[in-house]
Amino acid sequence: MRGVWLALAWAALAMPVRGEGGTAAGAVFQVDYSNPGLSPSHWVLTLYPDGSGHFKSEQGRVAGAAAQGAGEGVWQGIEAPNVDRDVRVSAEFAGRVFETARQQKFFSAGCESHLKVAFQGWKKLSYSGADGAGGCEFNYSKDKEIQALGDSLVAVASAVLEGARLETLLQHDRLGLDQEMEFLVEAAGDGRVQQICTIRGILERLADDPEVMERVRKRARVLLARGEG
Repeated sequence: MRGVWLALAWAALAMPVRGEGGTAAGAVFQVDYSNPGLSPSHWVLTLYPDGSGHFKSEQGRVAGAAAQGAGEGVWQGIEAPNVDRDVRVSAEFAGRVFETARQQKFFSAGCESHLKVAFQGWKKLSYSGADGAGGCEFNYSKDKEIQALGDSLVAVASAVLEGARLETLLQHDRLGLDQEMEFLVEAAGDGRVQQICTIRGILERLADDPEVMERVRKRARVLLARGEG
C-alpha cells in the first residue's frame, strides 16, 4: 500500500500545474510582428499568464511620416526609439490570450486565410507550455477569434510604442505632446490602442508635470482614470 501511495505522489508532482483559465503554469505566448513598410518594421511581444511580459522593437527603413497601418506609430513627426523593456498587461487580457491559444489547439490548424486582402503585416503567434506547444503565421485570418487576437496584440504594441514616443517628446518636444495625447485619447477610445496600463508610468509623469500644457495633463488623467489593470 505504501508503494501505491508513493507512486500516486510522484504522479501528482509530475502533473503540470495549471493556473487561471486552465493555462499551464510556466506557459509563454509570443507574437512576432513584421512589416517592412512601417517603422518600427519589427517587434516582438512576449506574455506570461500573470500579465507580465517583454516588448522589443526595431525601427525599419521607413522614417518620419509613415502611411497609416497596423503596428505603426501614430502620426507624422518624431518617432519612437527602439524599445526593449518589460511590460505588464492586465490579468484579464493575458487570460484571454492564453485561453484563445488553448481553444485554438495552439494554432495547429493554421491561421492564414490566403485571401487577397490588404497587407496588414505578418503576425507570427506561438505558444509553449507543459500542456502543449504550437504556432502559426498570418497576414489575415478567416478565423474571427484569431484575427481579433492579432488585432488586439497589435493594439497593445501600439500602446507601448506610444509610451516610448511620449517619453521622447517630453524630453525633446513638449509642445508636440498636445497633438500626440489628442491622438492617444482618440485611439484608446476606438480600440486602435489597447492596454493603456502598459504605459501608466509616463502618463502619471505627464499628469503631474506642471511644465507641460494643461490639456496634456488633463488627457493623461483621463487615460489613467480608465483603469485598465
